Parts: sequence; C-alpha cells; structure tokens
Amino acid sequence: MDLPSNLLPDEASPEWLNKGDNAWQLTAATLVGLQSIPGLVILYGSMVKKKWAINSAFMAFYAFAAVLVCWAGWGYRMSFGEKLAFFIGTPAVALDEKFLLGKPYLGSFPTATVVFFQGVFACITLILIGGSLLGRMNFRAWVLFVPLWLTFSYTISAFSIWCPDGWLAKLGIIDFSGGYVIHLSAGVAGFTAAWWVGPRSEKDREKFPPNNIILMLAGAGLLWMGWSGFNGGGPFVASVDASLAVLNTHVCTATSILTWLLLDTLFFGKPSIIGAIQGMITGLVCITPAAGVVQGWAAMLMGTLSGSIPWYTMMVLHKKVKLLREVDDPMAIFHTHAIAGSLGGILTGFFLFQNYVAFSTWSSDDELQVGDDAIHGEEAFALWGEGERFENYKHNSVYDAEELSYVNSRPLVDDV
Repeated sequence: MDLPSNLLPDEASPEWLNKGDNAWQLTAATLVGLQSIPGLVILYGSMVKKKWAINSAFMAFYAFAAVLVCWAGWGYRMSFGEKLAFFIGTPAVALDEKFLLGKPYLGSFPTATVVFFQGVFACITLILIGGSLLGRMNFRAWVLFVPLWLTFSYTISAFSIWCPDGWLAKLGIIDFSGGYVIHLSAGVAGFTAAWWVGPRSEKDREKFPPNNIILMLAGAGLLWMGWSGFNGGGPFVASVDASLAVLNTHVCTATSILTWLLLDTLFFGKPSIIGAIQGMITGLVCITPAAGVVQGWAAMLMGTLSGSIPWYTMMVLHKKVKLLREVDDPMAIFHTHAIAGSLGGILTGFFLFQNYVAFSTWSSDDELQVGDDAIHGEEAFALWGEGERFENYKHNSVYDAEELSYVNSRPLVDDV
C-alpha cells in the first residue's frame, strides 16, 4: 500500500522519524522551559521581600541562559555521550549538524530534540538550587556557580542514572523523570550552598513577607501546568504511558495541596496560600520518579504522603533539629525537593509492583468584613495604603511563627 506523499520518507523526514513523537517531545520540552521562564522567575521574584525581587528573578533568568549555552557546549555529551568513566561521559559539543539531525540514543526523533528536552531539565535544576540562596546571593558568584555545578555535579548524576552506560542505570535504578537527578540533587546542593554562603540578614530572617501573593500564585500555576511536560515527556514517546504520567502528576499534586491545607487548618487555624504552594511543589516532586509506573490510586496515596511528611519536616522537625535551624533556606528547597524527592523514590519502589504498564459554605461576619486576612492570614499585595504597612505573616516561612501585624508608619528604605 502506497503512503500519502506527506508521509513518504525524505531527507527532512527519514524513515526512523515519528512526527507525532517529535511534536509531543518538543511541546513537552517547551512546557518544561515555561516552568523556569517565566514560571520560577515570577515565583521567586514575588515570593521574596521587595528589596530582593529583581535579584531573585534575575538569578533564575540568567541561569536558564547560562545552562543552555554550557549544555550545548559540553554538558549534554558529558551526560548522555560516550563513556569517559563509569560515572561521566566525554565532553564534546552538541552543535554539529550531522550529530543534531541524526537519531539519538532513544526515541524516534532527532538528537536536537533530546538535547533541548534534556537541556531545560538541567536549567530548572540550577534554578531550584537558586531558591535556597535568595535574599543574599552575590550575583557575580552566582554567575560562576551555575556553569561549575552543571559541569561537575549535574552531568555526573545524569550520566549515572539516565544514560544507558551509567553505572546506576545498569543496576536498574528507576527515576522516571528526575526525582533523583533533579530534585534530590537540587535539594541537597541547595542546602549545602545555603550553609556555605551563610544566612540572610537577621532582620530579613525574622520578617521576609512576599511582595506580591497574586503573582506568586501565577508563577506557581505555570510551574504546576508545566509539569505535564516534565513528566509527560519522560517516556520519550507519545504513548499511553505519557498519558498516565500526566494524569498521575496532577492527581498526586492536587491531593498533596489539599492534605497540606488540611494540616495548616487543623494546626494553625487558617489555610495558608504559601502552604498550598509548598504542598503543590512537594506533590509534583514526589510523583516525578513514579509518574508513569504506578496506578492512579497509588498517585493519590503518594499525594497524601507528600502533603504530610514534608509538612511535618518543615513545620515541626525543622524547629527541633539544630542544623536545619541554622541553615537559611528561604524557599525551603531542602524540604520540598530533597525530602519530597527521596520520598517519591522510595514510594516508587514500593508501588511499582502494583503498576499498570458536610463543610460550612458561608463566611462569618468577621470574615466578610476583613476578607483574605481573616480567612487565610495573608493579603494579596504588599502595598502601602491608608497609612498601613503589611508587616508579617503567620505561615510565610518555616522560621517565622509570629502573628500578622500592621504598623502605621512611612516605609523604611531598607525594609521594603
């Protein structure tokens, strides 16, 4: 049977190319890229104190550009190229036309597609590390840190776990879409970097309110929806496994958010917006190593655990462990990525054998009068108006358990 003319192989569409797989993989890569640009740029820039907004957002923006250049220059082939040692590939450029248009180590699309897809994963890993350093990182130091960590840390974990020649890959370790390579490594590296760099100023550690909660939610939403590409692109094929991975991702995340909000409400009296974002992140991270290899009921159970165990380590254990108290991790990257990523990896092995391959609806009078603050303990914008200044939140930081307070004063230059 003759094929239609548009499906006949030619120089631009060789026999091994699957156009549907290629289209989905490029779409998934773009979704992952949107998690960083503008997702984490917005999230970081709005989640910190106003005086650190530009520095925090630009750290993410710079890292995305720097990683892509290093990735094409030497990082990709150190992670997925010919073996130099049992834990690392041979450095080489990934810019040659013959190399980029050929068939990669897996998938039915050009190597260029894989280079871009894996590149945006590397980008978000560095940006996640940056979350542990917000509010005090010297930008010139960050400029140097990004290519160095990519070269001497990320490439090693990526080659060891994801490359077919990697020693951990040969041992059979399962990391569907980055629970170890991205989240565990980012959480541990971020915690270590935060310890090495040192804490924020004492004043900032005591009071570090977000400067714009509405934009913070927008950034978080981009991160959440972008995870369809993060996990949906894991099978490297537009398949039923990709569909399962996407659905499991969102089921787990939604369950994790609701669990976190329930715990916040039970123990602190109000559902925190920042708590909901933390629960969202832990759910996304936890399901990542398991997304395409567990059933839906397991994803929901993982969401329950990802919304409760990291909540306990962040809200309770953090205050009891001296090392955790001393290391200044403003975005709680250790809890949301190292803890949640480890939890997801453990639960993947546990659930893998099951694999398929009346609440009150009105508000009180006080809540009607006060609005967001009465219900959530937070306000949307850190703005000045009617002589009031938004000073502090009850649940905005693992280091700050003070009640919300306002002061009637003019802004201080070093306090906004």
